[in-house]
Amino acid sequence: MVFLKAMSLVKNLEDVPESPHPFLKDVGMKVLYSKEEDNADVTCFIVRCSVGSEIEMHVHPEETDIIYVLKGKAKMWIEDRGEFTLMPGVFVAVPKGLKHRTYDVEKELVIYDVFTPPMF
Repeated sequence: MVFLKAMSLVKNLEDVPESPHPFLKDVGMKVLYSKEEDNADVTCFIVRCSVGSEIEMHVHPEETDIIYVLKGKAKMWIEDRGEFTLMPGVFVAVPKGLKHRTYDVEKELVIYDVFTPPMF
């Protein structure tokens, strides 16, 4: 049996290409760490939401969605908590199975987002 030693990973955000979100208009993603590319046990990425964009009501049936706001201002709604403001420094953990959405993006929103277990 051969054991492969895990390797560290260092990325500069400026060097990570942004791709459009697969189905949300005016939302971009920079994937930092993923199951697909890195065999990771979490997915870590930066999400950028343009002014006026929104992340529609959705639920992650298997993943906890962990969010830390780096920049911007918007509203978020979680079914067990209601509405609150997203702004720099706000940390949010949405357990699997809870409906949530982000909307009313007043200032370009940039968040660090983690899914565990990994979504992709």
